[in-house]
Amino acid sequence: MTVYNKLVRDKIPQIIEQQGEVATVRVLDDDEFVRHLEAKLDEEVGEYHRDKNLEELADILEVVFALAEAIGCSKEALLECYQKKHETRGGFRDRVFLISKD
Repeated sequence: MTVYNKLVRDKIPQIIEQQGEVATVRVLDDDEFVRHLEAKLDEEVGEYHRDKNLEELADILEVVFALAEAIGCSKEALLECYQKKHETRGGFRDRVFLISKD
């Protein structure tokens, strides 16, 4: 038996069972869900740092969208907030590295 005790994507239990194994799961309450999404975000960012690939960036995005929804914000509202901030503060395209400010 392998113990995970972590949040997984919705279809993972079915995938495990299709492989002939038994998945033991439970549904998290709202507070637990947010806490485990935050831990999942840290996990996915760590995996990106290690592997540096597009799949890990997509995983981060999936967790960010789920976290926004869990705290009462739609994906559309999150993207609108992103767009407003991008318009007022810019992005990172120009690679500006601030050294100091007087």
